[in-house]
Amino acid sequence: MGNSALKAHLETAQKTGVFQLTGKGLTEFPEELQKLTSNLRTIDLSNNKIELLPPLIGKFSLLKSLVLNNNKLTALPEELCKLKKLETLHLNGNHLKQLPAAFGQLAALKTLNLSGNQLRTVPTQLCGLRHLDVVDLSKNQIQNVPDSVGELQAIELNLNQNQISQISVQISHCPRLKVLRLEENCLELSMLPQSILSDSQISLLAVEGNLFEIKKLRELDGYDKYMERFTATKKKFA
Repeated sequence: MGNSALKAHLETAQKTGVFQLTGKGLTEFPEELQKLTSNLRTIDLSNNKIELLPPLIGKFSLLKSLVLNNNKLTALPEELCKLKKLETLHLNGNHLKQLPAAFGQLAALKTLNLSGNQLRTVPTQLCGLRHLDVVDLSKNQIQNVPDSVGELQAIELNLNQNQISQISVQISHCPRLKVLRLEENCLELSMLPQSILSDSQISLLAVEGNLFEIKKLRELDGYDKYMERFTATKKKFA
């Protein structure tokens, strides 16, 4: 892509606060954006070939939305965690194995999309995020859900298409969790904590495609309680 095209994008971005440059084969984060660190609220660089984010990313003090789906990121810089206004972070289809240690400092984060990466566990850093609504960790390599998940504030947690065979009973203590997606994992029915049914806030539990028949789920203690929550929620949205 020529310099004149980039210049035009930069000029538009300066006016609108939005910089979008997708599917252009970019191999690195455009350093020309450093002129706009105090303007930009949205950056979308999806469908490129970017391998790393520069420390410069931490200077976009007004950034609310960062979209980097389908790139080649293998790690994220600690500086990303300085984005105090960031509400939406989309990183689907990269090669991320873990999150920065200070990720819990992204205090405004509401939506986190990490589908199609190489995470092996539910990152404990997510538990410090008080405003988190939706977390998508589908299509990773997660094998178990640790005790720390009980601190998670999310309303929806998507763990579809992982390799999960164990879930901590603490998941039923998540204070706001309403939607739990566990489709296409490696769960035996005996490994599904019954407290999810009998004693949690969860009103939509999606578990198709595991190592048990769905009708067996209906025989468990607590299923009636779960169905009450499920039905009440359905009525609310009907």
